Amino acid sequence: MTLIKNFTVLLFIFVSVNGIFAQTKPEILNDEALKRVVPVSFYFAGQSAPTQMRNSAAVQFGKDRFVVVGMVDTSGYSTEIQGKYEGFFITDFPVKIGGKSLNTGAYGFGFSKEALNIFDLSSKQILSVKVAEDAELKRPRPLMMTADDKGVRFYKGKTFVMLSAK
Repeated sequence: MTLIKNFTVLLFIFVSVNGIFAQTKPEILNDEALKRVVPVSFYFAGQSAPTQMRNSAAVQFGKDRFVVVGMVDTSGYSTEIQGKYEGFFITDFPVKIGGKSLNTGAYGFGFSKEALNIFDLSSKQILSVKVAEDAELKRPRPLMMTADDKGVRFYKGKTFVMLSAK
């Protein structure tokens, strides 16, 4: 009888864990779904800038868990802010970017040649991760996401970082 109970418990754990992993498989949102989750503008460093919808992307990890990114028109920002801030990064659950943890929240981001930099809304840098180059990417877009066996690739052109659920 104990063997049957132990087997039942193990089976329950196996099914539960597999269900969790199945729910966290990332799904890149299509253009229609993007319209429902991408904000039309974003506040950063004391100003609001319009979103470039054509340069926005989002990924869903299971039910009601999203990461939404988009480039914004920074023409009204100071040269100092324009040099580091390109867009917004919104996550409604903790994620890993390039192996580093980022908590739930809304942030600004900017890519440099060597790194993706994440900023709080006051423009203070809170995270920096090394980027990689995808030399095989045939048609890079200014900003996009693609699913990968290890999570999601968050691209700016051919430069990318890995993004995954924490």
